[in-house]
Amino acid sequence: MNAQTHILVVDDDPDLVEALAMKLASKNFRVTRAYDGVEAWEKIRADKPDLMILDVMMPRKNGYQLCDEIKADPQYKNIAVILLTAVADAVATTSYTHHDGKKTLADDYIPKPIDLDKLVSMVNDNL
Repeated sequence: MNAQTHILVVDDDPDLVEALAMKLASKNFRVTRAYDGVEAWEKIRADKPDLMILDVMMPRKNGYQLCDEIKADPQYKNIAVILLTAVADAVATTSYTHHDGKKTLADDYIPKPIDLDKLVSMVNDNL
């Protein structure tokens, strides 16, 4: 991949966003950051990414909702989506469910805590 491959990293944890962005930039990807689903939509419309790394549990618009909206939009449905999820550990205490994850049209998913090398491999596999 090269610097022309554009990845949007979306998570409400700024430290995680920065860690992912630094790792991806070190592999010569062009990285854009967003911190919730509403901001992510603005970034997508302004500069369409090739791939998104998208957290599930976020304020304003969660990752499942954003993924479904992207995949339903003919202009954006070809953006590859890798969901980041700690949902498996949080199902009992949140409104997020395994069913939501299974019905989403995401291309791949990776659980938190994230193995950065595995994530880079998944990015390459989904481009």
